[in-house]
Amino acid sequence: MTKPEIQIPKSKIQNLIVIASSAGGITPLIEVVSKLPKGLEAAVIVVQHLSAKKETGLPELLNRYAHLQVSLAGDGMIIESGQVYIAEPGKHLLLEGEVLTATLSKKVHYVRPSADLLFVSAAASFEGRVIGVVLSGTGKDGALGCVAIKARGGVTMVQDKATARYYGMPQSAIDTNAIDYVLSPDDIVQKIVTLVKKTE
Repeated sequence: MTKPEIQIPKSKIQNLIVIASSAGGITPLIEVVSKLPKGLEAAVIVVQHLSAKKETGLPELLNRYAHLQVSLAGDGMIIESGQVYIAEPGKHLLLEGEVLTATLSKKVHYVRPSADLLFVSAAASFEGRVIGVVLSGTGKDGALGCVAIKARGGVTMVQDKATARYYGMPQSAIDTNAIDYVLSPDDIVQKIVTLVKKTE
């Protein structure tokens, strides 16, 4: 007697975009998020290194400019296409399937939230459907995450040196040889839109 096949429901999300930014990253983050078009067939998750000592106004700031709905990510939240989720300052944000988990585990590269943890978990859940983006910032957070995304068949890109205020994070990612594109914020948006349209 043969065992019945187990049908795993297909994800409703065609694409996942994960974005990391730190010092000097607010301006390019606004540029990228504000130009992503309404109806984009992708969920977007952002890690921005901010102080955990006070509440962040980043979701409200981005909502002033964005065509997509922007909200603060919550533990247990199920992500949806056409939405932007911002990691809460002071908490790591991970993804298991389409469910977000916020944790107070140990800092990575002296920061929490860590882009690396988000990127690695995103790659494990969405494999080749992940687009990883590293914007302006110091340090090396996001570099190992880009390696994980690339290894699973996803696409990686970083902000170019001409437009980034700080180049530590983009350069660290480039040094891994796991980066597909080095682009300005405007060109990052165009590349994301092109890649997402290919999967529709």
